[in-house]
Amino acid sequence: MTKSRDQIAILIVDHQTLFRQGLQELLQVEEDLAVVAQAGTVDEAVTSVGHTKPDVILLDVELPGTDSATTLERIQRTSPDSQIIALSVHDDPLVVQELLRLGVSGYLLKTVSWQELVSAIRGVAAESDGQANRVIVSISRDSLAQTGDSGPLSGREREILLLVAEALSNAQIAKRLSITEGTVKQHLRKIFDKLDAVSRIDAVNKAAAASIIPARPAGPDPGAGSSTGE
Repeated sequence: MTKSRDQIAILIVDHQTLFRQGLQELLQVEEDLAVVAQAGTVDEAVTSVGHTKPDVILLDVELPGTDSATTLERIQRTSPDSQIIALSVHDDPLVVQELLRLGVSGYLLKTVSWQELVSAIRGVAAESDGQANRVIVSISRDSLAQTGDSGPLSGREREILLLVAEALSNAQIAKRLSITEGTVKQHLRKIFDKLDAVSRIDAVNKAAAASIIPARPAGPDPGAGSSTGE
């Protein structure tokens, strides 16, 4: 897959083959866009990035077997000039904030319209030629409103802490919420910071005392096997 000099080179990274292929077929219709490679794993993505040095990377931030921070660090180290648009099915402001902090140029839900995606690609590609100080984000107003719920915790943070209180492991929480284990860890670190907690059980107890979550009934210890959420 090649591109002309005036086209935007795009790498698609997603674990679903059908999604990658469908996205490529749609993008190739646009004369100024060229998909130069596809990847289904982080290792494949890093190899492809090294070979193609794409202008824009469309990245599924929840690739199996890794966390988004590690994925982004490896890709950015290989091609620091590539602009990354994170693609996700999760409408979670905390995840958006964390990914922006890690250096992505955009965050789009996979439910965005075709016009929104193409516009975002062109927008971040244009930014790469100057001082990249803008980001493109697409999440719902309802999701943004959640950041004010549940006291100091976001709606998703409270949801995760409730599962911690049920003594679920990080892996079990990730499976229950259809997110990666790395994302669960990111949420737990935020929870610990906000509650000034030193362990999972400390976070549960402090949240219950502040009426952020219901008081925990007698049962398994949510802190068993982990004091840091790792």
